[in-house]
Amino acid sequence: MLENLNDMQIKAAKHKDGPLLILAGAGSGKTKVLTTRIAYLIDQGVSSSNILAITFTNKAAKEMKERIERLVGRTSLWASTFHSFGVRILRENYDKLGYKNNFVIMDSDDSLILVKKILKDLGYDPKRISPYMIRNKISSNKSEFISPSEYKKFVHGEEDDIVYKVYKKYQELLFKNNSVDFDDLLILPVRLFKENPEVLDFYQEKFKYILVDEYQDTNHAQYLMIKLLASKYRNIACVGDNDQSIYMFRGANYKNILNFEKDYPDAEVIMLEQNYRSTKMILEAANSVIKNNTFRKDKNLWSDKEEGEKITFYKAYDETDEVFYIIRKIKELISSGASYADIAILYRTNAQSRIFEQEMLRQNLPFKIVGSFYFYSRKEIKDLLAYLRLIHNTDDNVSLERAINTPKRGIGPKTISEIEASASFYNTSMFDAITSGKALEFKNIILGLREELGSCSLTEFIDKVLDKSGMKAALKAERSLEADIRLENLEEFKSVTKEFEERIGEISLEEFLLEISLVSDIEEYKDDPNRVTLMTVHSVKGLEYPYVFVAGMEEGLFPHKNCYSPDEMEEERRLMYVAITRAMKKLFITATKKRMIYGTESPSVLSRFVKEIDPDLIDEPDNDQKQVIKKENKMHSTDQIYNYGDKVEHDTYGLGVVIEVTNTIITVAFDKKYGIKKLMKNHKSIKKV
Repeated sequence: MLENLNDMQIKAAKHKDGPLLILAGAGSGKTKVLTTRIAYLIDQGVSSSNILAITFTNKAAKEMKERIERLVGRTSLWASTFHSFGVRILRENYDKLGYKNNFVIMDSDDSLILVKKILKDLGYDPKRISPYMIRNKISSNKSEFISPSEYKKFVHGEEDDIVYKVYKKYQELLFKNNSVDFDDLLILPVRLFKENPEVLDFYQEKFKYILVDEYQDTNHAQYLMIKLLASKYRNIACVGDNDQSIYMFRGANYKNILNFEKDYPDAEVIMLEQNYRSTKMILEAANSVIKNNTFRKDKNLWSDKEEGEKITFYKAYDETDEVFYIIRKIKELISSGASYADIAILYRTNAQSRIFEQEMLRQNLPFKIVGSFYFYSRKEIKDLLAYLRLIHNTDDNVSLERAINTPKRGIGPKTISEIEASASFYNTSMFDAITSGKALEFKNIILGLREELGSCSLTEFIDKVLDKSGMKAALKAERSLEADIRLENLEEFKSVTKEFEERIGEISLEEFLLEISLVSDIEEYKDDPNRVTLMTVHSVKGLEYPYVFVAGMEEGLFPHKNCYSPDEMEEERRLMYVAITRAMKKLFITATKKRMIYGTESPSVLSRFVKEIDPDLIDEPDNDQKQVIKKENKMHSTDQIYNYGDKVEHDTYGLGVVIEVTNTIITVAFDKKYGIKKLMKNHKSIKKV
């Protein structure tokens, strides 16, 4: 059972009684230690039914139980997430909290619907007061155990007063309807334990040994739940890494792990610093960055693996040069024997994926997006495109149905059905059939925007659409992380139009819609596991890749522009630490001299995190290399010239004839099997014959 563990791992696995804190650095085998420790407890005579193991995902809980049972056979171990554990506690004790046995758990969508109903009942306009903002405020208050009556003390101004009134009514309706929300799954067990000592004693006797994974990601409610359960026998083992706490925006409090020794002065603290993932160069880079954080337990990752290559840093001219450089390096890696699945491109914000998607499609490189949708598949981008298509063509009923109630305007299914019926009766488009009510207000917005077409650049026109449609205002009013991400994506869309304008010159809305119609054609690689992975740094936690690119290392991007406090800046630095420690063999870091963000080009300032890496660990391309790269980039970015009647050959569709040419798209007639296809000119699957 203890084979293949190092000395510190064995020490952690064999610890039996009393509090234990395992500070497990990135790639140090913490999951292996955790599962081995549970198996060892069982082997030493502890009943598996007296062990509670808490993780943050159902998948992790399932895998943990499977690994333990491979070591010791079938068990009665409780391995679950905090929320699943909370559900079980409530199911067994609902009556003590005043609930009936058939209580209902509301998800976040249900909670939002209830908040909207309360706002309406109280006479407030959901367009003026964001239901999303109120739901988020209620959630954060509940997580901190602030009741409506306590929140009332903090009311300053109209908005706070509305939140208080909705929060109070929300809690009343939840209880009246025998319902609980996700926050209650953590809060109510704590209340139950505090108000019912005999119930707490029962679970303390049941769970004499408690283990918590990813302790740095616990919030206040989770912290209290575990502290109460462990207060009798104090056999609590928490595993985590304060340097990988990156979820403060979700309510996680990294100070819980830093304060463990204050809560348990007699705790044994074991540091797992040996890394089994990365080369020495990569680990030294990670250590040199994270040591700049003030609030942390000092540990130093080390490895007995090879020294490894230096970190390659490339300062690109702009974001296009950056993408071309990364693609060039990917091709070199593939040529030297790597697979696409060995490679990950990391970035700080979702909006940064767009230019990578676009260029990798053009160059026929297989890729996948993890943790979010492809840029053109994101809801907010589809909504914006629906507006643009409707402005271009008011007969487009599909786009009208998507845009008409985005953002919400009180135009329900009944109104839309009436418009459809009228359009059918008069044999006209739905747009032309609109004659009254809120739908007419929407129609006038579209007509007004159509009149402005051509009076400004396309990029400026996108701004007008975002403003006059109400999309931008609605997302700003939400004041949530999700809304901020959607706003960033919408603003990034202006970079798309700006690129077209700079490359082609003045471009009409019709030409633009045609040009981007194929950019979202990503189904080609859907079932192929051998793809380059694109994701944000938040999404990559827990994963590892032989080759990692961290792009956009500039102030305002990484660290993000919305980081104001010292705490937020330290969390950004922990994010950088996570990004660096994902790399196993080779790490590439890129930044730009200037970058187009949200349609505006401005000079870039190199990220402080790059400057914090020991210069001896960094290798930069010399000037000669940069000149070669620039030439290659220029060659790649030049479109092949096609004319009507040219013969082409496609890797999949075979021989065909060009029947139409636009700036970046050719329309090709293939044989009867494939018919007519629109293709990007410089796609690697096409060649002239």
